[in-house]
Amino acid sequence: MPLRGEDRRKEILALLFRDASNHKGSDLALRFGVSRQVIVQDMAILRAAGVPVLSTPQGYALLGDAAPQGEVRLLVTRHRTNDAMEEELCLIVDNGGKVLDVVVEHPLYGEMTGALMLASRADVAEFMEKVRGEGVTPLSALTDGLHLHHVEVRDGKIFERIRAALRKAGYLIESDEAGIVAER
Repeated sequence: MPLRGEDRRKEILALLFRDASNHKGSDLALRFGVSRQVIVQDMAILRAAGVPVLSTPQGYALLGDAAPQGEVRLLVTRHRTNDAMEEELCLIVDNGGKVLDVVVEHPLYGEMTGALMLASRADVAEFMEKVRGEGVTPLSALTDGLHLHHVEVRDGKIFERIRAALRKAGYLIESDEAGIVAER
């Protein structure tokens, strides 16, 4: 018999504290004998109670476990296809960055952010599998591909290596000397 809501949320919280890895909603649903939607609601209730639960494409984790360990820098990029999105993300992780999120500026809703937490090609492949397999539209589609990423890096040299790779591939958006944003 499935646990009552309050008891289930206590068990979920204990699991998140005990095991710092990401926990997929579908796995939690199976474990607790409820639907994935019930788990989504449980996570919303935990957040409302002040628990720092982070939802990523890899699953749920406590924010403290996902807190950046290095410097966080901002990149402005543009891609217009899913293949280009995958290449852009791989360039970042292959050059030592961790893609924390994607941010777009929506004309009606303002700034919209989606947590990504992509640190390896395996993470990118799993994310892209969801994009392609579930037929979802990435946030960047709302802005003709223009978006920002907060990227965690060990140091400034790694960040500059990422910028150079993105620039070479044509994804990086930069400010020129006059302060005007232009594609290069």
